[in-house]
Amino acid sequence: MAAPKKAAAQDTSQGTSSGGSPPKFTREQELAALRDMLLIRRFEEKAGQLYGMGAIGGFCHLYIGQEAVVVGMQMALKDGDQVITGYRDHGHMLACGMEAKGVMAELTGRRGGYSKGKGGSMHMFSVEKKFYGGHGIVGAQVSLGTGLAFANWYRGNDSVSVAYFGDGAANQGQVYESFNMAELWKLPVIYVIENNRYAMGTAVSRASAQQDFSRRGASFNIPGKQVDGMDVRAVKAAGEEAAAWCRAGKGPFILEMQTYRYRGHSMSDPAKYRTREEVEKVRHDQDPIEQVRNRLLAAKVSEQELKAIDAEVRDIVNASAEFAQSDPEPDVAELYTDVYR
Repeated sequence: MAAPKKAAAQDTSQGTSSGGSPPKFTREQELAALRDMLLIRRFEEKAGQLYGMGAIGGFCHLYIGQEAVVVGMQMALKDGDQVITGYRDHGHMLACGMEAKGVMAELTGRRGGYSKGKGGSMHMFSVEKKFYGGHGIVGAQVSLGTGLAFANWYRGNDSVSVAYFGDGAANQGQVYESFNMAELWKLPVIYVIENNRYAMGTAVSRASAQQDFSRRGASFNIPGKQVDGMDVRAVKAAGEEAAAWCRAGKGPFILEMQTYRYRGHSMSDPAKYRTREEVEKVRHDQDPIEQVRNRLLAAKVSEQELKAIDAEVRDIVNASAEFAQSDPEPDVAELYTDVYR
């Protein structure tokens, strides 16, 4: 099979910032964003509780604080677009439309989980929802996401692959091999770098020679943009720009989402590498959910309506937790299914 034809050279300005005020949302968009981000926040809070109770074992990486990234990106995508990410993946699953009870049941290792209870927090997927995993190997999803984009090119469809990875994974070698292939063949892939500042626990300033991650594709002529990853409107606008670039046959696009996680890298991380004051300042000044909530209150949406949304979300999460603790564990025979021989 011949390699894809290389498109004509494009204007690929590097390292641009989203800048300015993001486009305003309608009331309906604000409410939808609020609900989706609240669902992720409350789900992750409950997952943290269940982990502390011993109901969830193994690794568990929470997405609290980063909700605007995946919710804004999903608002920019269309049916048929694919998502793949690393092990901080619960929020991505929920944003893609996977059911909370199925995700929570997988965390607790039950039959009703998306991987039949055999994958846990870091390994589940849904072909139906075009979510191709959570992956435990750092940076693995970047190459796989590039492969999804190649499949889209090969089939001649209009779909875009979105590969999420963090500032730590951005230093992995296979990331740049993927960048080179994607630009050489003009593959429709958006690389979303969720820069939460600390990777596993080392500040970006100590681990990365180039701290402007939007410029990581410069030597491959891949355009990039820095985005306020705490503002769902800015994320959606940048996502739409990147998706339009990809659908036009211009190749890959890099989005650096400047975001922040409130919890440690995983549940076993005490996060002593940063101060409590730093975390509280981000919560107070930039929290993605509070930004939307404050805009809705300023637009005369009642406090009661917002409380009703939160109550609805809590009911969904509580029901998922009850299901995840009462659903049976997989039959022993499941050990021999879905196994390559």
